[in-house]
Amino acid sequence: MRTIQVTVALATLMFSVLTLAHDYSLGTLSIDHPWARATAPGAPVGGGFMSIRNTGDEPDRLIGAATDFATEVQIHESSMADGMMRMQHLPNGVSVPEGGHLVLRPGSYHLMFIGLQRRLVEGERETVTLEFEQAGDIEVELTIEGPGEQGPHQSGDTMEMDHGEMSH
Repeated sequence: MRTIQVTVALATLMFSVLTLAHDYSLGTLSIDHPWARATAPGAPVGGGFMSIRNTGDEPDRLIGAATDFATEVQIHESSMADGMMRMQHLPNGVSVPEGGHLVLRPGSYHLMFIGLQRRLVEGERETVTLEFEQAGDIEVELTIEGPGEQGPHQSGDTMEMDHGEMSH
């Protein structure tokens, strides 16, 4: 009886871990934990975040995204300049360097969902199609986190792409 209880507990734990982890692969790209912050009712915009690793020998570029919950998705960069936070639309996308890692997170690179068609509700999931210049398109599910969430903690080997490496 004890063996059955342990087996059931382990199976439940493994299922829980698998449902929480949502990683995607497309060619040499791996996309880890796509998420968005919950939005208030009537909010016109929202933000999407994730990390993208490129294990290939050539750079790729995140050039666009689409979803049914917003009229438009843009790639943005937030940065501090002269003591003020600025946000810039990157119409040519952002590079994912060969053998490198790009982190989309609050206060940095991110997806901007413009013209929200519905509220992003904590605990739910929403689908976004990412478009890469070389690898093509992939559909991913964003986990909707709390409104003040900062995202998953990154491991020590995670590198955020240097602003100087980006070409517009």
